[in-house]
This record gives sequence, structure tokens and C-alpha cells, in this order.
Amino acid sequence: MNKTMIPYGRQEITQADIDAVVAVLESDFLTQGPQVPRFEQAVAAHVGAKHALAVSSATSALHIACLALGLGKGDWLWTSPITFVASANCGLYCGAQVDFVDIDPRTYNLCPEALADKLEKAGKEGRLPKIVVAVHLCGQPCDMQAISALSQHYGFHLIEDASHAIGGKYQDEFIGNGRYSDITVFSFHPVKIITTAEGGMAVTNNDELAHKMALLRSHGVTRDPAQMTHEADGPWYYQQIELGFNYRMTELQAALGLSQLERLNQYVARRHELAARYDQLLAGLPLITPWQHKDSYSGLHLYVIRLQLGKLGVSHREVFELLRKQDIGVNLHYIPVHMQPYYQQMGFAKGDFPEAEGYYAEAISLPMFPNMTLDQQEKVVASIERALQS
Repeated sequence: MNKTMIPYGRQEITQADIDAVVAVLESDFLTQGPQVPRFEQAVAAHVGAKHALAVSSATSALHIACLALGLGKGDWLWTSPITFVASANCGLYCGAQVDFVDIDPRTYNLCPEALADKLEKAGKEGRLPKIVVAVHLCGQPCDMQAISALSQHYGFHLIEDASHAIGGKYQDEFIGNGRYSDITVFSFHPVKIITTAEGGMAVTNNDELAHKMALLRSHGVTRDPAQMTHEADGPWYYQQIELGFNYRMTELQAALGLSQLERLNQYVARRHELAARYDQLLAGLPLITPWQHKDSYSGLHLYVIRLQLGKLGVSHREVFELLRKQDIGVNLHYIPVHMQPYYQQMGFAKGDFPEAEGYYAEAISLPMFPNMTLDQQEKVVASIERALQS
């Protein structure tokens, strides 16, 4: 991307962030030191969860969350087709099968009504999911109360993929508090709301799940005598009691995350200001701006418009390319997962999830990030106006 292009997302790194990372570089610990637990405690306190487990990515968090919930061969994981592939791949990593539930046409999140219909049919066929991953697309939470009621009725576990949503709220409580789910996962990738460069976190109120995920992120190894199969051979002793992974977060990442976390509420508020301004500036154009449910306070990681193609003389692709030519770094979140070649080899096909495919045919993610200037935003809007008139 050239230097003049306005990106769809961008991290803000302040001097305080740099100082926090340099302090770790000058310390005795670059990994497995005090910063990771401090970051975990700070996130848990912020969202109102009992436990937080910092890991190398949100993908890692999804993987160990599924394993901790016992997902394996013969099981099913269901999620939304409009998400990054990791929300579905985590099921495949565990040897399970994956299926999708179509989206709500207004929120673009997994539709509770479509889920209820699919569950009723799956119950009769004996193929109910063990886990449903509810993805909070763009930062707007799913209808968790409705999905949770279905989980209790049909007996599946519920993971919130809140990669887009830290700092957002559902029913006036922070996303991640665990009221309606077993585990919530956050992402700290650079374009997300706060960043640790790469990194993620799983939060839960369940002691057993937290213990399992802590083991799985670090090779399945423990030094806790209470967890060992026999008395330790000596003070050097450890045991591998699970098949785990090296999914740890570094001290450098955690220090950056702690510094960024201090500005989380400010960042989300700024995103809301920019989104409200977009709503005003784009009013009257042949496009649909994001709809927000009254129960949600979105993290607003993304601002997605949908083109009203029937009112335009240009195609979706032409609008996208015209914006890129004007140095507007638009993107598209996401290509429906079931349309990826890897998933089509499993038998998924175009037409399986029409709402998701309709969204994909019209959606464009506009630039939005906390240090975006009003001049940059006005340039984006003027470029859209020109592209739609082409």
C-alpha cells in the first residue's frame, strides 16, 4: 500500500507504548515474566470475567477453547459464513466437522432464527453441534440471549468470537463477561481495536476451562505438584500431562497490550464518532450504512456499507477498484467461508447460504481508525460519491 493511501485500519502507537516495550527489553524477562499475567488480569477486570488467558493469536485462542470444551472427531462446530476462516478452521484443527448458519440481513451476524431452524432439523437427524461460534462481526455483538437460550435447549457449548469487539457492550455489559457463553475470544492484531502486534486472549468464568486452556497454550506441561501423576523427582521437575502447543504471548506483546488497554474506551468512543459522521455524510447515497441493534454498543472495528446495485450504473467490483485508484484503502470483510476452495472440496457450494452471499456481493469496508482525521474521512466520502457516479 502506498504512503498516500488511506488504509481501512491502522494501529496507533504512542510514546507510552514504545516506552512500555523498551522497559521490557531492558528487563530480565522477554517471555514468561510478569507482564503477561498483568495484562490478563487487566483484561479480565475490564470485561468482568474471572479468568483471562493470553495467547499468540485469536486463532490460537479459538483452537484451545475448542479443545478445552472437548471438541473432537465425530463432533460438529457451527459458525457464521461471514467471518475470517479461523472461526471455522478451529473446528477442523480438532478433527471435528464444520457447518454454517446464515446471517441476519441487518446485523450480518449469525441469525438466531436460522440457527433455530437448523437445530430443529439437526436434532431429528442426530447431528447437533457440540460448539457454536458466534462471531461479533464488525464489533457488533450477536443476539447472545437468543443464541444462549438455544444452547441450553439443545445442549451445545457457546464460544463468542469477539475478535472485533473488545470494548463493546451487549445489554449494557462489556462483551467478554461470560453471561451467555462458555468462552470469549479477543484479537489484538494491528488493525483491531487495541494491538499487541500479534496476539489474542480467551476469557472465561469457568475454573476448569481456564485450567485446561492454560495447559494447552504451553505444551501441556505443568510444574504444579497437585497435577502430577507422582511425587516430583526434584525442584527441577515438570510433567507433560496434555498434548499442548506453544501458543504463549511474549512479555513484549503483553506490555504493549497493557499500554494500549488504557486507551481502549477512548478508541471505541472515537470509532463511534467517526461512524456517526459517516452516517451523516453518506446519507442519501445509494448504499446502506451499518444498522446497530438497540441492545448493542459495538466495538466498531469495521464500518461496512452495502451498495444498492440496482440503483447504480457500476458494479460492486468497479466501485471497489475506483476507490482503490483514488487511494482509498477499502477492503471486503469477508468472502463467505463456504465459498473458499478448501471448504467447497467438503461439499459446500454457492447458494448454500443466500444471505451471506448477498452480503458479499454488495459489501465494502471503509477506512476507520482512531487517528483518522476529518479531512481523511471527507476524502473517503468524496471518493465514494465520484465512484458511484461513474
